[in-house]
Amino acid sequence: MTDTVKIGIIGSGFARKVQIPAFLKCEGAEIVSIASGTLANAQSAAKEFSIEHFTDDWHETVNRKDVDLVCITTPPDLHRDMVIAALENEKHVLAEKPMAMNVVEAEEMAAVARNSDVLALIDHELRFQPGRQRAFQMLRDGAIGKVRHAKYNFRAPHRGDASLPWNWWSDIDQGGGALGAINSHIIDSFNWLLGVEMSSVFCQLQTHIKRRPYTGGTREVTTDDEANMLVNFADGELTDDATGLISVSMVELPEYMNTLELFGSDGAMKIGHRGELSVAKNGETEWSDIDVDLGDVIEGVPDTGFSRGFMQLAPKIIGAIRSGKTTIEHAATFEDGLSVQRVLDAARQSNSKRAVVRL
Repeated sequence: MTDTVKIGIIGSGFARKVQIPAFLKCEGAEIVSIASGTLANAQSAAKEFSIEHFTDDWHETVNRKDVDLVCITTPPDLHRDMVIAALENEKHVLAEKPMAMNVVEAEEMAAVARNSDVLALIDHELRFQPGRQRAFQMLRDGAIGKVRHAKYNFRAPHRGDASLPWNWWSDIDQGGGALGAINSHIIDSFNWLLGVEMSSVFCQLQTHIKRRPYTGGTREVTTDDEANMLVNFADGELTDDATGLISVSMVELPEYMNTLELFGSDGAMKIGHRGELSVAKNGETEWSDIDVDLGDVIEGVPDTGFSRGFMQLAPKIIGAIRSGKTTIEHAATFEDGLSVQRVLDAARQSNSKRAVVRL
């Protein structure tokens, strides 16, 4: 058994806001290195959290002998090289979504993970919200019967502000945009909750803010800030000729929304952004709330629900590594990430062709 899991962080955005604070609350965890695209960002994060080593060269973090777990929170175009380097150095890996830029990269990463005796996960932390865990079991207990339709409504209005500067989120070549950042979570949520994958997708991508401020002028935005999908699901234990509707917008007013709804033969289920859980049986006209523990939130971070999920996932990661395990129940594996990537690639193909793509 490992007494202390020593962690190397690559990326100083989401990791700084959520992952580092969550890991620091875990018994037996220590952050020993942080790498960022700029030395100033790495140094600032290291100073904030009293991290010994900081660098603008991620290879230094991956190659450190004292690093047990590498957390990769960079833009998606960097994931493939970083993941493979970490796995080849026999490090445990937690990689951000979307897993890769395309299926070819994702398949290569998954193949390396299959041949590695380490924990290799994709950070789909919403699975670990207590409300979603409860919903997972209730579905399998027949709470709403066979699922006929699934609906997901996500909106975060802040990118409707045209004064937000151009960055990697605006660049398709770096893997930016709503489809990869948000729809990847939604695809994984449905795959996990329903126990089946999507069998077809029709996708429409839209860029509403077409230029953003950049070094004294403006620069073209090449990514989507709205990503809508119509899908079908394979038949399974919980699904019967089921359809799905996914609406994602980063520009819609007024409030943040992250709501999942399932409609079945015997009733309906709704999950809110913090994991709030409600059901309605056939014949009922109102939702009935299910009493669930919403978990802990990270102070100073907007309560979008993601930090609540990661606060549940982080100790499970540390516990697994300390005890020598290479799997965690419910955690998204590289195979799960590959499944999501197939849908993302099909969605882009569908948008380009304006046609349904079957998987």
